[in-house]
Amino acid sequence: MTAVETREPPGRKAADRSAHTGLSPMLGRLAAERASGVLTRDRGVLYLVDGQVVHAESPATPGLDVLLTAGGTLGSEGWWEAVSQAGAERRVGRFLVDSGRLSAGALELCHLGALYDAAYFTLGPNSGPTRFRYGVAHWIGPVRPVSVAAVERETLRRRALLDRIWPESATDTEPVERTGRRADPSLPPRRRTVLDHVDGERTAAAISLALGRPGFHTLVDLRRLAAAGMVTATVRPAAATPPDARPPADGPPARPVPPPADRPVPRAASDPDIGLLVRLKEALEAL
Repeated sequence: MTAVETREPPGRKAADRSAHTGLSPMLGRLAAERASGVLTRDRGVLYLVDGQVVHAESPATPGLDVLLTAGGTLGSEGWWEAVSQAGAERRVGRFLVDSGRLSAGALELCHLGALYDAAYFTLGPNSGPTRFRYGVAHWIGPVRPVSVAAVERETLRRRALLDRIWPESATDTEPVERTGRRADPSLPPRRRTVLDHVDGERTAAAISLALGRPGFHTLVDLRRLAAAGMVTATVRPAAATPPDARPPADGPPARPVPPPADRPVPRAASDPDIGLLVRLKEALEAL
């Protein structure tokens, strides 16, 4: 299908928006019409098939490839073999399962976690205008679709959780620095690891990438550290331009050139969001 782009009109009347009360009026309309394509905003993209979300990406959080390989769930060679063998046919996920590199359940859980994580940033309140291109599909291929309503509910739940922890959101996007207050000896290891990466220059997204950890997990840890008085957002003279969304992936990526031997890529196992995993497990069992 030829990709056709549409934009949400900037001057829509309030009455036109009343039919959908979710986070994105355009997303609600696309779900109602069972559209297939890619929705693009400044902080991420959502891929839809028949009105359901099948994949999401955001520069604010590591992608599925990083989450699978950084924690040792899948070897880097196995990932790039899947991309090279099945990327052009848009069936990378199916290849990983059929080749025995991942179980179907492990792939679904990790993919759903990455989807909800990227969708949270994509649907953020300051994520810019919304555009949609019909007919664009992602090379990962079908894994498990999620309804737009479920994505929006999870996004709102995460916003509420962050606000309960600490109402100031600057640590979500700005470089973070330590206040000089000593860390409590009872600080959980995962939060201490995040604190160790706070240097006054890294943002939450940079810390997540360095740790190979979901971006939302890092937001939670940084807000808890801010509430404890251990970190604060670095004051900058001018507001930074938010990172551009990754361009819609019409084809699989090229394998990157590996770093020099004396500069290994940082790897760290990520602690799971137990509550989210339990909800995903229950949803899979129900289906």
